[in-house]
Amino acid sequence: MSAVPGPSAGHPPSAPPHAGPPRGRPGGVLQRMDKGRLQHVIAVGSGKGGVGKSSVTALIAAELQRRGQTVGILDADITGPSIPKLFGVTGPLTDAGEGIEPAKTRSGIPVVSSQFMVEDEQAPVIWRGPLVTRLITQFFGGVNWGKLDYLLIDMPPGTSDVPLTVFQTIPIDGMVFVLTPQDLAALIVKKAMNMARDLHVSLLGVVENMSWIVCPHCHETINLFGPGTVARVGAEYGIPILARLPLTPEVSELADAGRVDEFRSPELSALAEGLVRKVDELTKGSATML
Repeated sequence: MSAVPGPSAGHPPSAPPHAGPPRGRPGGVLQRMDKGRLQHVIAVGSGKGGVGKSSVTALIAAELQRRGQTVGILDADITGPSIPKLFGVTGPLTDAGEGIEPAKTRSGIPVVSSQFMVEDEQAPVIWRGPLVTRLITQFFGGVNWGKLDYLLIDMPPGTSDVPLTVFQTIPIDGMVFVLTPQDLAALIVKKAMNMARDLHVSLLGVVENMSWIVCPHCHETINLFGPGTVARVGAEYGIPILARLPLTPEVSELADAGRVDEFRSPELSALAEGLVRKVDELTKGSATML
């Protein structure tokens, strides 16, 4: 079992050993890779950074696993990976001859991330777009994911090369969008939502993170960042509000300790239920169309 080489400017990632690089179609449109034994592939994204998108991805994965689903996480935020820290997992990744073996969280969730490919966790990945996008295709098609009910892709913020690569080459079933209550967050997330819609990606729903806090003294609910815009965004795009998640100190404490999967809440449970229901509706709708 050999270690997968870490990233460097002189050693770009090799092509996926199983799926192969995405092939071109006439007109320059890329062909999506095969799902293999992955039943559902769901992207989690946002317009801007700092809204807790990676935390929401990790929390969804942990809650789905508690419900008996097999779940994996592809950390596509190559230059700002957060998933390993949230779960307290480390590299390096290895290759036993059947593809890259993902790291595993304590509860058994397989994870791949660029963080596992650098010796120093503070070392930056300084790559141009083509190398980043090539690594994304390798993380999907070249990893021995096994059979999963859900593969969650933690997307980088924005509308740059990585989201474009994911939308054009990875067979995602739909995307969840995370925002915070401010108007600015709503404005920027709409850019990401419009990009997904323009590239024919199903919008599964929106999650408002840091929606409110509970005063530890009087137990009053406080809308820390104002009344929020998620209802307006959901209505504008015709998609459900999957959850309003509170700003909870316990999440930060567990994330810092690498134990984010231990967090539970009624809101998180409702989020997982809503996501599963929406994906089931989408799957049944596709089967009916066929």
